[in-house]
Amino acid sequence: MDITVDMEEYRLNVRAAGIIIHKGKVLLHKSNKEEHYALLGGRVMIGENSENTLKREILEETGKEIEITGYVSTIENFFEAKEKKYHEIMFVYQAEFEKEEDKQIIEPIKNIEGRDYLQYEWLDINKLDNYDIRPKIIKDILKENKLPVHKINQ
Repeated sequence: MDITVDMEEYRLNVRAAGIIIHKGKVLLHKSNKEEHYALLGGRVMIGENSENTLKREILEETGKEIEITGYVSTIENFFEAKEKKYHEIMFVYQAEFEKEEDKQIIEPIKNIEGRDYLQYEWLDINKLDNYDIRPKIIKDILKENKLPVHKINQ
């Protein structure tokens, strides 16, 4: 069971996300139902630590195993979606594909869970200002490259 709790007008989520960078590009995902990009990852399940969540989520979504190579940030993210207020705690890690051939991938990656509406794309880090990335604070974290950090995204 995911750690998602509805409290009054808020929904509390606990999420883990990963930053995978190759050849000056960062891997992000986007739903064709939305206009923005986000880090790969998902909700932490009760009894599961955030590192294992990230490994599980990326394996489930892409079929690729990762290793965690560092801690990046904890982000307190406040936003509204589908007429609901969210308070999200997101643990962000630096990650790398385990297999050498996966480290060479530069083309988009398909979702293997049957979620054809999700696409995984490599975006040039130097051109992040051209894209809507959420939470928006991710752009600052990638540009500043001062880790680890605790950020609050209002």
